[in-house]
Amino acid sequence: MSQTNILLESGTNELEIVEFYVNQDGYRAHYGINVAKVVEIIRCQPVTAMPEMRHPAIRGAFSHRNGRIVPLIDMAQFLGNDCVDNEDAKVIVTEFNTVFTAFLVSGVNRIYRLSWTEVEAPGNFLQNVSRSSVVGVVRLEERVVFLLDLEAIVAELEPSMAISFEGTMAKPTEHKTYNILHVDDSHSIRNLVYDLFKKEGHFNVEQRVNGQDAWTYLTELKARCESEGKDITDYLQGIISDIEMPFMDGLNLCKRVKEDVVLKKLPVAIFSSMINEPLARKCESVGADAQFAKPDMRVLSDKMLEMIENAHF
Repeated sequence: MSQTNILLESGTNELEIVEFYVNQDGYRAHYGINVAKVVEIIRCQPVTAMPEMRHPAIRGAFSHRNGRIVPLIDMAQFLGNDCVDNEDAKVIVTEFNTVFTAFLVSGVNRIYRLSWTEVEAPGNFLQNVSRSSVVGVVRLEERVVFLLDLEAIVAELEPSMAISFEGTMAKPTEHKTYNILHVDDSHSIRNLVYDLFKKEGHFNVEQRVNGQDAWTYLTELKARCESEGKDITDYLQGIISDIEMPFMDGLNLCKRVKEDVVLKKLPVAIFSSMINEPLARKCESVGADAQFAKPDMRVLSDKMLEMIENAHF
């Protein structure tokens, strides 16, 4: 089954998920991933084992389209169970963080269209027991479906794929310090961005865990500026946002900001693992000033600094 490539209108706070299942110790566990990360869903492929594989969940690799070699991760083994071995098992080929990865699952149910308001944030207990591999919870047809953080799974299996920052630090013009709002539901990403900006000294960072919390903060800040007779840029000079977040996603947040007569002057950068050509067009359609894939931590900092210094507030 190939990806259906259903197109969602940008900024509507909707998402589509592929629901799949993994047979685990006598029961069927249900999971989901964002359709935007799915290249296609195919039958099992002949796999060649790779030398010195770090984790038994990495089955090996297979040849995909255009001669691309794609690693295959057995989701049952990653979750601590026996290998996926049913004849009708499926392979979900994904692209995120500019990397292709495939996941072997017991089967695929269907695609669902949801609002991000229907996605519940995982509690601390669920985060801990899942090793931070669950980013959301949805209820579909009287069953619980966990939305998986594929980036976290891949980074655990291959630490070199984890997001980090490298390179020399840029020097801000006139040594100014700018105030940034950073929005991301991932605790680890928030920490990385905060630590990077603190080390550089270019930005003071205010952080929120989803688009709804960020929008509340922005509307309260706007009201404060109006009461004090000040410009919004006296308090805030830029926004960085993820896309996938419970309650309100980054595209909807960006659309609201750019449609607001007061907030629209603020540069908005979308910082997401899902950035590819179709998603870049969606970012542009909601008015984003830039978009970056999450491995580009160094580029994010440098370009954000450049955008703010060229904004001419």
